[in-house]
Amino acid sequence: MYDYHTHSFFSDDCGIPTKDMIEAAILKGVKEMAITDHYDPDYPDSEYPFIIAFEKYHETLLKVTEEYKDKIKIIKGLEIGIQHGETMHKCRTAANSFPYDFLLGSFHCTDNKDLYMGYFTEGVDIPKAFERYYEYAFECLKDYTDFDVMGHINVVDRYVPFDKIPKYTPYMDTIESILKRLIENNKGIEFNSSCYRYLSQGRTTPTLEILSLYKDLGGEIITFGSDSHNPSCIAGHYKDGIELLKKIGFKYLSTFDNRKVNFVKL
Repeated sequence: MYDYHTHSFFSDDCGIPTKDMIEAAILKGVKEMAITDHYDPDYPDSEYPFIIAFEKYHETLLKVTEEYKDKIKIIKGLEIGIQHGETMHKCRTAANSFPYDFLLGSFHCTDNKDLYMGYFTEGVDIPKAFERYYEYAFECLKDYTDFDVMGHINVVDRYVPFDKIPKYTPYMDTIESILKRLIENNKGIEFNSSCYRYLSQGRTTPTLEILSLYKDLGGEIITFGSDSHNPSCIAGHYKDGIELLKKIGFKYLSTFDNRKVNFVKL
């Protein structure tokens, strides 16, 4: 098993020590675990600034990589919250400040509003908000390439009631542009198994239509990530996710080392 999206107490929304997460992964038989704690510069919620103590974080990554080398391969990672403007410069600086093995590039905000609390406010036009989220992501990805895999591409599905998620047909042209941009730049997407926790009725992250489109466009780089913030979720629904990817036609799962992609047969 390979889990390329996990968090620890270096992320403001997680209180679990890094070693506890690693120990849980070992018990579950995970071969490679990417520690990808949140760095979201200029996140608009002051209670959750998502700013990492980088010196301690880097020290910890190096320490656990060595300490657990005979039990599990630790992938030194970071999840970067991409935003436009001056924030993008901070993202680039962080991405190049340490010899990471793997970088997730994710969107937790749109137009300076956090998706969790500030974006889908009462009275908002949800279809228009979804449209703008994908437009915004594409605009940012025109300029920002300091990452390896785009995290939870349809993350907005989490933040509205399930029956309020709009039909995706109007957004698929923009999503196709995003996927083409990723493929052109040798970037990938992730299958994020948090969908089994946050969504229902078989909706996945990415959706089946996005996964199929990515495959049809020639996309090959795809990682599995649990997006776990506690030990019980590490590698969660791994078999379900892998079987789905195989059904769509993917033959390989992607892993990373020193920012270089490798392919493991499914």
